[in-house]
Amino acid sequence: MGSKRHLGKLSPSKAREMIRTNEWTGPTAGISNGYTQANLVVVTKDLAYDLLLFCQRNPRPCPLLDVTEVGKPVPLMTAPGSDLRTDLPRYRIWKDGFLVDEPLDMTDYWRDDMVAFLLGCSFTFEGALLEAGIPVRHIEEGRNVPMYITNMECRRAGSLHGPMVVSMRPVPHSMVSRAVMITGRFPSVHGSPVHIGDPSVIGIREINDPDFGDRVTLKEGEVPVFWACGVTPQAALMKTRPPFAITHSPGHMFITDKRDLDYAIF
Repeated sequence: MGSKRHLGKLSPSKAREMIRTNEWTGPTAGISNGYTQANLVVVTKDLAYDLLLFCQRNPRPCPLLDVTEVGKPVPLMTAPGSDLRTDLPRYRIWKDGFLVDEPLDMTDYWRDDMVAFLLGCSFTFEGALLEAGIPVRHIEEGRNVPMYITNMECRRAGSLHGPMVVSMRPVPHSMVSRAVMITGRFPSVHGSPVHIGDPSVIGIREINDPDFGDRVTLKEGEVPVFWACGVTPQAALMKTRPPFAITHSPGHMFITDKRDLDYAIF
């Protein structure tokens, strides 16, 4: 297994090969730098329209990058040579809204009536933050990004409803405006923050106890900055409890062949 610095230089296909063979099973932040990563949600055909509508009505947390054909695990628009059943480091299996398994491979769970959705991920704009000298703490500390369920309700779509999930990155006070401008250039991967500062305003009681991911250090002079997060559909699955669904494990993303700059505006 290579160092995270080495992994940052891998092509997406090489990174997916390493993930497929379980040489890498951890979070994907910092891997294949410059290439877009994506959240995964897989639902049965009868729920696919509701999820498509949910993404359309909630574009900040659920920016849609790709949708597969029914029963086909290949995302033709973003990585045509890949297989979504094997090419993420870890998956989550949901039954009736409850998490029942977190396998490294979901081949045994895949069904012919399933449709896979790839949603934009905030890991995509982290390279731009680092280039601007803005620290990304979970990469520094070798941890998963902290994510929180908020009190901000998403717009309902058919049977799907639930709260927005956010990811948090501590930003030095003097750099907050720069972070807002930089991430605002990436509207297809969550864009600018949805909240800055006091976490209690958006329903987060304890910033050191994230609902998903890991705690990171918040240093003196830094401000917690929150971005909409593609884990939001998992909160909707927990809320609406469909019979069966599959997602990525938070922080364990799909690495596409698309470049980060493909989703940037200038």
